[in-house]
Amino acid sequence: MNFILGLLYGIAAQIFTFIQLQGQFKFQWMKDNPIYMALLGFPLSLLYIASVRYMVAHFEGQLWPSRLLGFAIGAIVFTIMSWAWFKEPLSLKTLVCLGLAVCIMLIQLFWK
Repeated sequence: MNFILGLLYGIAAQIFTFIQLQGQFKFQWMKDNPIYMALLGFPLSLLYIASVRYMVAHFEGQLWPSRLLGFAIGAIVFTIMSWAWFKEPLSLKTLVCLGLAVCIMLIQLFWK
């Protein structure tokens, strides 16, 4: 259950971070109001803290798995969001990087 909660908090944090940072290129209001967008950093930090707490609990106190999984989740979410929002093509380079992120996740989850 800790892993699922950590994963869900992590995905939510990455999605909202993408919106916070890249939204300025899609919505004029976000571009014109960077202070309001920066204020989203506080609740986003709480999501990241919760994600790390649950991931570290799942991995019995180890810090590295949560860091590497967080990186992989971020790469996957960024790829999906940039494709969905901005129609950025999935080049071979992007697909290879995405595959590496999935490999990092699988190593952290299944290599004992």
